Amino acid sequence: MEVLATGVVLGIAGDALLRATPWGLNAFLCTVALAAAAAWLVHRRRIAVGRDAPWLAMAAVLLGSNFAIRDSGALRALDAMGLAILLALAGLSLRGVALRGRDAWEYVRSGVVAALSAWFGVWPLMARDIRWSELPTGGALRHARGAIGGALLAFPVLLAFGGLFAAADPVFRNVVATALHVDFSAVASHLALTALWTALTAGYFWGALIRRAPPPAADAQALSLGIVPVGTALGLVNLLFLVFVVIQLRYFFGGAELVQSATDLTYAEYARRGFFELVAASGLVLPFLLGAERLLRDASREHQRTLRQLSGLLLALLGVVMASALQRMRLYVAEFGLSETRLYATAFMIYLAGAFAWFALTVLRGHWRRFAFGALVQGFAVLGGLHLLNPDALIVRTNLARPAVQRPFDAVYATSLGADAVPDLLAAFARLGDQDKCRAAAALLARWTPEGNGGKQPAADGWRNWNLARARARRAVHEHAALLKATPCPASRPPTG
Repeated sequence: MEVLATGVVLGIAGDALLRATPWGLNAFLCTVALAAAAAWLVHRRRIAVGRDAPWLAMAAVLLGSNFAIRDSGALRALDAMGLAILLALAGLSLRGVALRGRDAWEYVRSGVVAALSAWFGVWPLMARDIRWSELPTGGALRHARGAIGGALLAFPVLLAFGGLFAAADPVFRNVVATALHVDFSAVASHLALTALWTALTAGYFWGALIRRAPPPAADAQALSLGIVPVGTALGLVNLLFLVFVVIQLRYFFGGAELVQSATDLTYAEYARRGFFELVAASGLVLPFLLGAERLLRDASREHQRTLRQLSGLLLALLGVVMASALQRMRLYVAEFGLSETRLYATAFMIYLAGAFAWFALTVLRGHWRRFAFGALVQGFAVLGGLHLLNPDALIVRTNLARPAVQRPFDAVYATSLGADAVPDLLAAFARLGDQDKCRAAAALLARWTPEGNGGKQPAADGWRNWNLARARARRAVHEHAALLKATPCPASRPPTG
């Protein structure tokens, strides 16, 4: 009952707070409320949780605070993913399971279990775990239940008499219509969102605190295929990477003339076409190596030594592939400028480089228990670094610093970024070309002032979805409003011919 009551309270809070979008302070408050509810349930029932639980709660609150600081849509999506991962790990920690020394696949399984519990756990909670027959039935509860039953019995009678009286007297009909004027669509929307958040939170706590399931075993029996099939697969992949690396060393690192003569593409176009494919290929190597290691975890020392040698060779070849990918991105940005996709893909490559280095230091040396937790910490470290870099502002500064003769500054794209990009864009406004000034001024006024969008744009966020970056952007645009409104737009040239 306490889990269900906690879910109801959090469901009402979620409906009241999270309706205001885009999320800001409300997401932070809901994260704090969720962590506080978990702490209250644990303290009240004296539940023995893992020692990582407090750190997970603090990390979740820190991630939630980013919704009120940064305005980048991509960062909000990554923060939401980070919160989902932390909640999945908290499901293990609330059951007293230590996070360190776990297999990476156990983290994946805990995420699946947490998601299923959140979506469907409220049903076994209400149908099986709550014994409704043991609830008290006397006193005020009995009288309240009787009053509700009487109201239900009287409803059809009241409806019939009320209809007759309303038809007989127009004044009575107007009074009743005014008193019963209810926006049923709004009521249904509130009830639906409250029920959704209630079900998700109650189901999550059911899975973490009540669900009858043994904790994951520290030494799970691994499936073993033997060195021949696993070694053959690794050898073929190594051969494919070797062929690709040889081609890369000749063409990509051989200069622009060789590339253009072989592909009819410019050096930048060659880099542009291959970077994201190399990112995807690099990302697939990690689960492939983890799966190979798991299949031979119970093999003999000789077979494990062979696996480590093949894996080490693949990592060495992958290092060349990743160096090629980063070189492609450098050329790509130099030619076409920096964008969100290019920045976050590069950040992912940096994370992969750290994860592969950690894989070599742990798994290839026989310390596989240390890998998953360290790789997880590295992921959150990269996410924290992105917040410190302030991606939207970095994109604007990088593109403004490029010589205009190489690639004109894209003012339309810059104004489409989040609020974090606005101060840097306004600081460099005087250096923009006339056409870029016109486009930037129109876009900034339309997005960040109520007058620029015909009064449809709100003057500011409400207290629920307040965001520091959006508040600063509105203030900066307001301070430069006179300059932006006075910006002339060059007349378009008439068509010739």
